[in-house]
Amino acid sequence: MQALQQSSDVLFLLLGAILVLFMHAGFAFLELGTVRKKNQVNALVKILVDFAVATLAYFFVGYGIAYGVHFLVPAAQLNLDDGFELTRFFFLLTFAAAVPAIVSGGIAERAKFYPQLMATAAIVGVVYPLFEGAMWGNRFGVQAWFEQVFGASFHDFAGSVVVHAMGGWIALPAVLLLGARRGRYKDGRVNPHPPSSIPFLALGSWILIVGWFGFNVMSAQNISKISGLVAINSLMALVGGTLAALVAGRNDPGFVHNGPLAGLVAVCAGSDIMHPLGALVTGAVAGWLFVWMFTLTQNRLRMDDVLGVWPLHGLCGAWGGIAAGIFGQTALGGIGGVSFWGQVVGTLAGVVWALLSGLVVYGLLKLAMGIRLDAEAEFEGADLAIHKISSAPEREVSW
Repeated sequence: MQALQQSSDVLFLLLGAILVLFMHAGFAFLELGTVRKKNQVNALVKILVDFAVATLAYFFVGYGIAYGVHFLVPAAQLNLDDGFELTRFFFLLTFAAAVPAIVSGGIAERAKFYPQLMATAAIVGVVYPLFEGAMWGNRFGVQAWFEQVFGASFHDFAGSVVVHAMGGWIALPAVLLLGARRGRYKDGRVNPHPPSSIPFLALGSWILIVGWFGFNVMSAQNISKISGLVAINSLMALVGGTLAALVAGRNDPGFVHNGPLAGLVAVCAGSDIMHPLGALVTGAVAGWLFVWMFTLTQNRLRMDDVLGVWPLHGLCGAWGGIAAGIFGQTALGGIGGVSFWGQVVGTLAGVVWALLSGLVVYGLLKLAMGIRLDAEAEFEGADLAIHKISSAPEREVSW
């Protein structure tokens, strides 16, 4: 029975890893559909290569920082417990690699290729694992401090703060240091750059929605701890986010397809302790928050965050961390065991850490080698400037 339990846990985590890995295709197609046609190839290449760099950074450095486990030992030792720790690494890698994938959407269409890969290595190798280890790995005494001060540890079941807010708030200084795309704001006017493909944008959204049930449900990391509550709360949050974005965004398809993602970002933290009605409200608030803040940042603050990753992941992720402290309370139908003020402090700590880290990483890269394409390359488009091919190259026909 123990061997069966062990192999079942390995399969459980492996299926979760595959689902979350598939979400990276969602990130790619969401970006591909949002950017202009001349940058579609770059969107696809960035997500895949970022994942490869993230894998190496997390395997050799990051996972050890977060959990104190290293893999430079004989394969026979790695295969103990049916390779459970290796499978757990794979599962958590897909979370770690989501952070640079989130950043990618904010800096699209004008960022240099190789400096971004260097940023990915730094983020996944050091920046993200330090916070991950503190909150998920019980490292550095941080959770013990939360329990002592607030009577409960910081609760983030599937990463509203640890993953999403981290990615969104790292992206903010990167977006500001890059500046707006040329021509986006000119002569006091906001010049729209409409999505190149609503069908691809919608495909990316749907892939992320489906994969998210692996992201959230499999965060139990053990088949004996699987919870249908997490699945239904995820469902209710995506519904709330969709309908709120539909109304707030006045039927705009871009908002409609990002609304469920906002809801899912927000429900990650408390999906295991909320009542489904609490999850519905959490998702609805997130969907409205995304539409309102995306419009504000793009049109009034003139911050050219192409996919709106700071409102979607940064703000909705932070809301999710706090929402777990609200709707997780037994008085509101939740399971309890969570502190509201502990959630506020833990969320703010994640925001500050991500913001400062993003400023340091992208600030140093900007000083050392530059992070923005030159004017000619940006005008030509990243597809031709970097990859020497467009998404639909014209072919001459010989008669």
